Amino acid sequence: MGCVPRESSRLDTMDWYRNPQAPELGRFGNLEVRWGKASRGSPPRRRTVHTVMPWIVEVVDDWLTNIRPRYGFPDHPAVWLTERGGRIGSRHIEQRFADYRRALGLDETLVPHCLRHSHVTHQIEDGVDPVFVQQQVGHRYASTTAIYTGVSGDFMNTMMTNAIGKALSAEETNAW
Repeated sequence: MGCVPRESSRLDTMDWYRNPQAPELGRFGNLEVRWGKASRGSPPRRRTVHTVMPWIVEVVDDWLTNIRPRYGFPDHPAVWLTERGGRIGSRHIEQRFADYRRALGLDETLVPHCLRHSHVTHQIEDGVDPVFVQQQVGHRYASTTAIYTGVSGDFMNTMMTNAIGKALSAEETNAW
C-alpha cells in the first residue's frame, strides 16, 4: 500500500472500507491513512489509498480474522498490536525489519522505507498512471514520486521502443 512505518503503526481496523468502484474487494477496497506526513507545522495529511493489488485483500483479511484475534484484545482499534496489547510504534516496525534483515543476511542499507520505493516503482512499471501513484503515496509533488521511482533497464528499453513505434506510426499516418 506504500505506507511508511509511522502511517502503518497508526492504522486502525476501521480504516479499511468498501470501494463502491471495486465491490469485488469487499471491505478492503480503500484504506484511509489518517496520519500522513505533515509539513511545516500543519496537522497530519489524510489520504485514501485504493487497493490496486487484489492479493492484499486475502492477506489483510487473514490477519484481521485469524491472527490478530489471538492477541486477545478485541476492543483495541489498532491493526498492529504488541504482545501486551498496545499499538506498535514505527520504531518497533523498523527494529523488527532490521532483525529479519540481519537473519536473512540482507544488505544493511535495506530499511522499511525501501519497500515504499519498491511499491512506487512496481506501480509505475505495471503501467499505473503516475499521477494516481503520486496520490496513492501522498506526495504533494510529482517530482518526489519521480525520485522514488527506480525503473529497470528493461522497462526503460520497452518504453523507448514503444515511444519510437508511436512516433513512426504517427509519421506514416501523416505522410502525404
